[in-house]
Amino acid sequence: MNVESVLRMNPGHEPYSYARNSTHQRNVLFKTMPIVKERVSALYRKAIFPKYFALADLGCASGPNSLLAISWIIEAISGLCSQTGRSLPEVLVFLNDLPGNDFKTVLSSLPSFYENLKEKNRVEINCYVSAMPGSFYGRLFPSRSLHFVHSSYSVHWLSQVPELPEQNKGSIYMASTSPSSVFQAYIKQFQKDFTNLLSSRAEEIVPGGEMVLILIGRSIPDPTSKDCCLLFWWLSRSLVEMADQGLVEAADIDSFNLPFYTPYKHEVRDVVEEEGSFTINHLETFVVNWDPFCHEDDESYVFDKLKSGRNVADCIRSVTEPILRSHFGEGLMMDDLFERHARLVGEHLSVEKTKHFNIAVSMTRK
Repeated sequence: MNVESVLRMNPGHEPYSYARNSTHQRNVLFKTMPIVKERVSALYRKAIFPKYFALADLGCASGPNSLLAISWIIEAISGLCSQTGRSLPEVLVFLNDLPGNDFKTVLSSLPSFYENLKEKNRVEINCYVSAMPGSFYGRLFPSRSLHFVHSSYSVHWLSQVPELPEQNKGSIYMASTSPSSVFQAYIKQFQKDFTNLLSSRAEEIVPGGEMVLILIGRSIPDPTSKDCCLLFWWLSRSLVEMADQGLVEAADIDSFNLPFYTPYKHEVRDVVEEEGSFTINHLETFVVNWDPFCHEDDESYVFDKLKSGRNVADCIRSVTEPILRSHFGEGLMMDDLFERHARLVGEHLSVEKTKHFNIAVSMTRK
């Protein structure tokens, strides 16, 4: 599988598009907003006052979230300049994702983005936004050209499917039933990719520059933990159900594995320290519900397993449908697959309200 050509979110604004099913990712962004703003402040505390401020968002995807973190970063810069009496720098923004990303939808939202910036900051901000297609596991920008790099919910996607020494039967991702060699192949691919990301950004970020990465992880070292495996276990079960009914080939399930990895926090730390270009400021963990509309602090909230299962299944569909179609073909009945997925997830959530375990790491370029 050529991951760069098939890994993308569902485009546009259709019912199963990423733009309409990324509330979960938005919730994560709001959770991590204080970290992002604090690291922008850290730049100014170090007396880095550039005439232009260059920042990149890796894995921007499309939809209402694509420019959210960017707007917060610019607001933080505006506030700091106001406090210190300094002139606002010109802001250069690079939105990065793989070439198949729906950049058209993102760029069409720029006029309203610029207008909102002006209204919120009450000053004219010279901001220039451009798309930068390509894999963030390699070089993307000129040497020492960036001051700040942000990425949310992208780094858990790998550059390629790990080379598995034996088949991962009946599953499309790591599972408790997977051979130990499968887990080893996944961690090896993650270590390689994450090292490449760090070394590439080390060339591109100015000394003292900042990087904040947020990704899905797992809470314990055991790679068979529910934090890791349950995310796609129910999707695997849905495909197996369809195979039992002759709707898909079992061999196609056995030969398909997702280019995805949910690391333990110490695995993230170990790679950063081994690569050596960055100093870790904070490495934090937090959880969010699978169902992005499940707010346990809302006294009026009533759990509905069918609705909750559908909320999760729609989110997963928006990020996996293109890559599933690339392997299983156009004949795969997506509505059928995700109806099954929604049912299984809803039944699971009626027993246990599982949460995504997330890792946020902020780093400074040495």
